[in-house]
Amino acid sequence: MDAKQRSYLDQLLAECRVAGEVFEDVLPRLMGFMQPFVQSLARREAREHAITLVSGLLSDVTRKNVESIAYRFAQDRMSLQRFVGWAEWDDAPLREELARQIGSRLGTSDGILVLDPSGFPKSGYESVGVARQWCGRLGKVDNCQVAVYLGYVSQHGHALVDTHLYLPKEWTKDRARLNKARVPKDRRRFRTRHQLALELLQQHRSVLPHNWVTGDDEMGRPAWFRSKLGELGERYMLSVPSTTLIRDLDANRPPPPIGRGRPRERPWQRVDRWAMAQPESAWTTIDVRDGAKGPLLVQILIRRVQARDAKHAPGPEELLVVVRTQDREQHYVTKIDYNLSNAAADVPATELARVVKAEHCIEECLQRAKSEAGLADYEVRNWTGWQHHQTLSLIASWFLVLETRRGKKMDTCPHRTTDPRGHRPDPPRLDWLRRSRTNPPRARIATATKRAGALLSLEET
Repeated sequence: MDAKQRSYLDQLLAECRVAGEVFEDVLPRLMGFMQPFVQSLARREAREHAITLVSGLLSDVTRKNVESIAYRFAQDRMSLQRFVGWAEWDDAPLREELARQIGSRLGTSDGILVLDPSGFPKSGYESVGVARQWCGRLGKVDNCQVAVYLGYVSQHGHALVDTHLYLPKEWTKDRARLNKARVPKDRRRFRTRHQLALELLQQHRSVLPHNWVTGDDEMGRPAWFRSKLGELGERYMLSVPSTTLIRDLDANRPPPPIGRGRPRERPWQRVDRWAMAQPESAWTTIDVRDGAKGPLLVQILIRRVQARDAKHAPGPEELLVVVRTQDREQHYVTKIDYNLSNAAADVPATELARVVKAEHCIEECLQRAKSEAGLADYEVRNWTGWQHHQTLSLIASWFLVLETRRGKKMDTCPHRTTDPRGHRPDPPRLDWLRRSRTNPPRARIATATKRAGALLSLEET
């Protein structure tokens, strides 16, 4: 490592040192944070269970299932399992409040909605949605559950908003399994992952200010899905497989045939082979963001193309955006992303690169939720339990996002402005999350739905 890289790394490490004061009063902040979410729960016991479970999901419990959380906080295991697994409480208001808060705290006019399927390796014939299907976490076809997630990305941060569980056809055709898994009647009709993504988009887009919709190559593969987004008035940037057939509309047309005959069209090519044939002068280098080893540089190539649909018919004109990432030291290509968009050809390359990288931010959100908020640590079989666990885990993940933003602002109390002089490099204290088998303080939560004022000001500066 040369002196310049060492200096840059030292600078990043200095910025990462967090004052111990940032972690003070975390539990009272969590109690205040939870109040808007639990107001829709009628019973006091239910509200206390929700707070206990979110506290457990945020703790250092190795396996963040109900049994481990009950043991950690000395709670009755059966009561918590009943609350998560089969109690009849509606989690829809909690998810609506989550979407509203994310739109309010992170929302910007140039925000990005990200649609991303994610798999959970699970087994068991009666576990809702389990089937042999592609699991990205394992990198192969195996028994798993798959859910489609909606995420939000802006200059203020990124967070997971909502999710829908995918039910394969073998599930929707088996009434006995649906009944045993307690799947609601309105969710028993077969829906593709793309249809679930559209439901999430239409449900929450009004409260999430945005200018783009993006997703991985599974989302971008079908041409009808891209067309549907266009019909909804959305500007999309969707990854597509490297085998996608395209026609370069900016290339010169082949010479006309000699004599009579139809004019020759530009040839169809696989997008990866087309990209490899482009000269180095066609690529533009862009500084996307700072990384641990220095600025993250990518190369981008933009071209007007047509893509073939599932019936091999030529589709509408779209913008092809190819982004390749190179190794910092050896300068060889480590990754290439192929994307199709309905954006205008005059959109700046820097904006297109920003949108392409947004999908990776939600992948980071999913990784963090699974590792720090117990998103995949559920041990439930039915629909109700899966939905309840996901809702509580998404709320816990959102609290982590707010606390991360708070640490970056060095704001150590809810009603104090940022003061860099108070940013001291003390070790973090998370004692409330590491106490063994102690009860978290129970919050006295008012049952009235009308708020007297702001409950918590995590974002004041």
